Amino acid sequence: MAENQQQKKPAPTASAGKREEVIAKLKADGVWKSPLDRRKFITTAAAGWAIFAAAFAGLGSILAAFMAPRLDFTKAQKFRAGVPDEYGSNTVSEKYKNSEKVWICRTTDKIVAVSTVCTHLGCTPNWSENELKFKCPCHGSGFYGPRPGVEVGVNFEGPAPTPLPRYKIVVGDDGQLVVDKGTMFFKEKGEWGNAESYVPV
Repeated sequence: MAENQQQKKPAPTASAGKREEVIAKLKADGVWKSPLDRRKFITTAAAGWAIFAAAFAGLGSILAAFMAPRLDFTKAQKFRAGVPDEYGSNTVSEKYKNSEKVWICRTTDKIVAVSTVCTHLGCTPNWSENELKFKCPCHGSGFYGPRPGVEVGVNFEGPAPTPLPRYKIVVGDDGQLVVDKGTMFFKEKGEWGNAESYVPV
């Protein structure tokens, strides 16, 4: 009676025996790996997140370096641009367009130093002698060149929202024009009347 009440363990089935054989073979071949315990799993997951965070941070620094403007603050902001008589009436000098990003423009009564950066999206306009205007090749903005009745650099066509800014320009002790790119004058702010935004001739 007691023997009948004693619970007997079920005999292993053929499929269970087969599974054990397969696991034993995989272990012998070095293929089988024991399941991760909880501590090992947490450690592995933490390491994975650390690697991911480091990679993300590295990508962020690369993007920040790419987006930040690459300005050389050690470069001198002032340069000499010759004497006023070097510039004829109603002319545009492109001598400093590439090196300083400045046009020296002379009208009938003044000399101004005009920025070569389009006020739309920052492209570099081209000076058109035939049309007497600065024409941006990117989106078609146009700015007046030296001509009677208009101010040099005023926007009149295309998407540019404001005129081209001017840089500070004065006559130095040696008689040469001195352009200071550290100081800018904006027409929309009413600054073109400033005595340092032009040199009278």
